[in-house]
Amino acid sequence: ALAERSNLAGVRHILLVLSGKGGVGKSTLSTELALALRSAGKRVGILDVDLCGPSIPRMLRVQDSAVHQCDSGWVPVFVGQDKAIALMSIGFLLERPDDAVVWRGPKKNALIKQFVTDVAWGDLDFLIVDTPPGTSDEHISTVEALRPHQLLGAVLVTTPQ
Repeated sequence: ALAERSNLAGVRHILLVLSGKGGVGKSTLSTELALALRSAGKRVGILDVDLCGPSIPRMLRVQDSAVHQCDSGWVPVFVGQDKAIALMSIGFLLERPDDAVVWRGPKKNALIKQFVTDVAWGDLDFLIVDTPPGTSDEHISTVEALRPHQLLGAVLVTTPQ
């Protein structure tokens, strides 16, 4: 559990973005929030654990990027000319960005846990976690994996109907 501590050790605040249903703008909000924090001079990371529709790489125009390994895990993709946003997404690990991921519980949960513990984030002021729609296993896995770290809170995206 030592490596776990070190990869998120430099992250000051973790923010989950959640919603009860799909298509309400979680990824858009996560992206806009990251851009706003970056323009306020903060160092920001986005962890895109939306396994079914990883859209953030496309929103930030880095969908063709590859993820590399280093000694402490996966190196996130750095976005923009100032490289101020670090992004890790399941989208980088798929053959084609539009591939659907049809994995069942344990495999999904293992991937999320790995995503949380095995990304070399370095020092960040904020890590924004974009979750899949609903209140599924993935959320429980994400929160469980993040439990030892400072979870700042959650932003709940809803629609008015």
